[in-house]
Parts: sequence; structure tokens; C-alpha cells
Amino acid sequence: MSDADLPQRPIPEYLDFRKDLKEQVRVLLADPMQLMIAEYLIDSLSDDGMLEQDMSSIADDISFQKNKVIAAAEIEYVRRQLLRLEPMGIGCTSIKEFLLLQLRQRDQADKKTQLAIQLLEKNFGDLAHRNMEKIASQLNINESELRGILKLISTCQLKPLAESSGPPQRDAIVLDFVVTQNNDIIEVSLYRQRSSTLFINNSLSAMVTNGKCGDKGTLQYLKSKLSSAQWFVSAIKQRETTMLNVMKAIVRFQKDYFKDGDIRLLKPMILKDIADEVGVDISTASRITCNKYADTHFGTTLLKDLFSKGIENERGEAISNRVIQKAIEDVVEGENKQKPYTDQQLVAVLAEKGFNIARRTVAKYREQRQIPVMQVRALWA
Repeated sequence: MSDADLPQRPIPEYLDFRKDLKEQVRVLLADPMQLMIAEYLIDSLSDDGMLEQDMSSIADDISFQKNKVIAAAEIEYVRRQLLRLEPMGIGCTSIKEFLLLQLRQRDQADKKTQLAIQLLEKNFGDLAHRNMEKIASQLNINESELRGILKLISTCQLKPLAESSGPPQRDAIVLDFVVTQNNDIIEVSLYRQRSSTLFINNSLSAMVTNGKCGDKGTLQYLKSKLSSAQWFVSAIKQRETTMLNVMKAIVRFQKDYFKDGDIRLLKPMILKDIADEVGVDISTASRITCNKYADTHFGTTLLKDLFSKGIENERGEAISNRVIQKAIEDVVEGENKQKPYTDQQLVAVLAEKGFNIARRTVAKYREQRQIPVMQVRALWA
């Protein structure tokens, strides 16, 4: 693809929040291993600053990449250090943890704050299941006092980056791939192919080959530099070839989705699927897709959003969990804000749409999408 064919849109400079966090953490941590883990965790953050993977999975991933056993406890220790960074809450693994972190920053002598912390610590599950009578009984408060505590909790943010500068909007990002569609053919190219502008000076190569470059020391020096240059050009070409192969495999896997960007057509897909098809390590596929964006005819796509596990529907078909999460978001967005759905009611509504999943699964996906429980949504109506 020539420069003339590239999308003509401004790409302003921006400071990625992950880059800012890495600068902060280099001041906080001195141990090289802890610093490496911290930077890996920062790269694994969602765009709202939350850490969605569990520590065991992250420990396995790092151990695999570094060929060295890293314990989950080491990962958790470093994650705790991330909580000291700005903005507050970076690296929290759940809404509950982030809410507690905010409340503990407030006046600990305030009775209402104490009760709010106690509620979240001991009765968060009851809150999710709407066991208000049980909560009031265990906290030894009346209904009016409970409402006041829930009102206090509702003043907290749900996402560390929800009200910060955060990452750039998707019309202000640096693109990595371009996906175009001509009739039914979907084509993939690199947004910028650097290898096409790299070359080894022929006259220099000839001088080294013919030995016409002065004394033996000079010849050895030039041979070394020529070898380094050739390796560099080869490495860039190989990297770009691998990037293209990975992106093409993703497009083949998600061909229906790339036709018009309908998330409902997204298939369950994990890194291993792509790594196996391309013939690379999972770690390589992970690096190539981490924080990478593709420009498509339906908008800008974050590659990470295309990966998801799946569950079976009533017909035995595999459905991406991101499709279900999007369905939950759509239902909540269209609900009566004065009378929001409970998780059990969401189960019934989703069943009508063909998604037969358990209430606990609805609660899990709702929390992953940072959607608060019905009681909190009602308070914010």
C-alpha cells in the first residue's frame, strides 16, 4: 500500500498513560525483577486502569516468557505497589477493591465511612444479591441509614481512569495495521512499513567485499558494522512479516466480524489459536497484539478486544463472552433508570435474546464491564 492510499487523518501526539505509569514505577522500584513485573502488569491493564487477569495466570505468562518460575505471590506484591501510583486505584482487580481503596482515603473517624467499609468488606456479596435486610441487620442500622451509606458509596469512582486524562480516544492513536475490504476480499497491510525504506549502501558493501578500505583494522571495523546493519534490516523485515502474518490470521479467524464490525459476529479466540496458525510462540503473538490498533472501514479496532473465551448457547454454538458482555451493556443502557434490572432479571432478558447463562455468570460479566449493581445504578439515576 502506498502513502497515497493511507487514511488521511491527523494523528496528534499524546502521552500514553502506561508510559507515565512506567516512569512513576521506575522511581518506586529498584529491583530489576520487580520492575520487569511492574511494567508487564502496566502493559496488561485495561484502558480504564483495572487489572482483569488473575495473579496466577500472569505468573504463568511471565514464567513462560522468561523461562523462570515466578510465583503468584511475587506478582501480587508488585501489584500492591502499583496501587501507590497516580491516579489512585491503578492495578485494582475488582470494583470492590477500588471502592474500598477510595473509602480508606477518607476520614476514618466518620461513622458512615466506617460502615461503608464494613459493608463492602463483609457484605459485598449480599449487596450484589440485594439482601438489604441482612446487610442492615448485620450492620445494626435502619433502612434510612443504609440508604445513606449506599449514597456515600455511590460518590466513589468505579474506574481509576474514568475521570482522568487516561488513554487517548481512538481517533487520536497511532495505528499499526490497515484493514480494507474490496467486495468480499479483506486485505491487510502495515500502516507504516519501515523495512521498505531500509537498505545497505552498495558502494560500502563492495568496498568491504573487495577489501578496498584501508588497513586491516579499518576493514574489520567496517565488516562488523556492515554485519550489524544487515542483521538490523533483516530483523525489521522479519518482525514486519510476523506482524502481517499474525494480523492476517486474526482477520481470517474473525472474517465475519471484519466485514462490517458487528461485535455480535465476534468468535471466541485466544492467543494460542493465532500462535498455532502462524507458527509462533504465544509470547510472540502477545507482543504483536498488545496495545496495537487497526484502521478498518468501520472504525479503529484495538486488537486486544478481539480476543475472548467463549461459552455454548442453547444450540451448542460457541459464543464469545465479549458478545454477551456487549449484550448486557446494551440491556442496561436501555433499562428504566428508575427501576434498573436485577441480575436475575438480566438473566431473563438475555435468555429472550438467545443467551442462556447463569445469574452468577451475568454478575461476573457485569463486574468485568464495570457496571455497578442494581442498587447503585438506581441511586445514580
